[in-house]
Amino acid sequence: MAFSLQTLRLASSIPSSVLRLASLPNKTLTLSSFTYSIRKPSSSLGLIVRAVSVASSSLVEEEKVSKPQWKATIDFKWIRDNKDAVFQNIKNRNSVVDLELVLQLYEKLLTLQKEVERLRGERNVVANKMKGKLESSERQKLIEEGKNLKEVLATLEENLVQLTDKLQQEAQCVPNMAHPDVPIGGEDCSALRKMVGSPREFSFPVKDHVQLGKELDLFDFDSAAEVSGSKFYYLRNEAVMLEMGLTNWAISKVMRKGFTPLITPEIVRSTIVEKCGFQPRGTNTQVYSIEGSDQCLIGTAEIPVGGMHMDSILSDSVLPLKYVAYSHCFRTEAGAAGTATRGLYRVHQFSKVEMFILCRPEDSDAYHEELIRIEEDLFSSLGLHFKTLDMASGDLGAPAYRKYDIEAWMPGLGRYGEISSASNCTDYQSRRLGIRYRPSSSEASPNSKKGKANSGPTQFVHTLNATACAVPRMIVCLLENFQQEDGSVIIPEPLRPFMGGIERISPKNK
Repeated sequence: MAFSLQTLRLASSIPSSVLRLASLPNKTLTLSSFTYSIRKPSSSLGLIVRAVSVASSSLVEEEKVSKPQWKATIDFKWIRDNKDAVFQNIKNRNSVVDLELVLQLYEKLLTLQKEVERLRGERNVVANKMKGKLESSERQKLIEEGKNLKEVLATLEENLVQLTDKLQQEAQCVPNMAHPDVPIGGEDCSALRKMVGSPREFSFPVKDHVQLGKELDLFDFDSAAEVSGSKFYYLRNEAVMLEMGLTNWAISKVMRKGFTPLITPEIVRSTIVEKCGFQPRGTNTQVYSIEGSDQCLIGTAEIPVGGMHMDSILSDSVLPLKYVAYSHCFRTEAGAAGTATRGLYRVHQFSKVEMFILCRPEDSDAYHEELIRIEEDLFSSLGLHFKTLDMASGDLGAPAYRKYDIEAWMPGLGRYGEISSASNCTDYQSRRLGIRYRPSSSEASPNSKKGKANSGPTQFVHTLNATACAVPRMIVCLLENFQQEDGSVIIPEPLRPFMGGIERISPKNK
């Protein structure tokens, strides 16, 4: 911690109220080296100016802080004013966030911003004085004072940039607030919302989907492991038709509810992944990153669909925007292992049909209910036995305000397995993606970019997402629930028109 001799001498005369600006937890930040030339101050404010410079420099870590590539529009004042509620929400979610650090950085940012604005005002005063008729000595004195202010401002403005970046880096980890009715605790504390049907009773030994797939020649895990690695697979024969049938069935059913169909890019910039609330870096990430680039493979179509309207101002008249998107999804499934994840249940690549809604804030709860009803109707129509859960706080991802999961009975696995979820993310994603709307009759188009819409107050939209069909797990459910004693599998009637009329998958040797 090297300081210039001049800086140390100045610090000895700094008021304690200013020195307190430099206090931060030792475990996180340290006081870094900070030196610059000091001319004789032209006013008694010089010492305090330099004191704030020294104090603000303590906000920079010894190791260089990586500058965020984007800035979320976070309501820091709301977080400060509701500190206790935010802290409890972080605790309930088991999130790793240093809220005290966020609040301390925010207070220091406010102090530094005020000081920068004050010095800019002084600089303008000096500049105005220079415009009048002055004695040579007086003009020289003002020139010196202007130089001093310019140098100190340059230092403080750089510190302001670094402090803003550090605050963003820490605050972007703060999760969304949870709905007041969300159960508190881990996944086991989730509340039952609805139970549909009952487990099928079998008069013969039940097979799991892996055995059924082998006997019906539907999967090839061994070749996929040789070609791609574990948790990959080939689909064969009727399984190919089943995937395509499920996809087309889900899209056509959801389109009738007013959703616009999409096929999305499956590679996106890592910043889009971050803005949607996912972590593309770190040892426990579920995201595949492309080495040597700023791009990632998507884990869900929610990411490219959310990014489609990034930095847009939408007209009130176009809301809600409802999309149903098909994509392949890629997940590392870090840490996933065991018999409960064998076969198709947990894989690295799969097809999925995803619903996504952008709406006015006051409508998001109602659309959340609409999404879960669509999911329940879809799975009920196939004759599946499932339960809908209001997920507990410890199972909510950072963006989710509330999340409903649907778990279907999988007799071969002997347990319920998640096949779908529906989340209301309120304005968590839109504040990061920069998606606003104008609550009026303005004529902004759905794709009008930032700065090109009519003037007037705007608000952040709310975003929601829900799974219409995660194909591999649906295949698990269908094979295990509709298996027959002769080894065949009955195809539910709603899917048959989308599979070329196939009614049954039978063993090839019969």
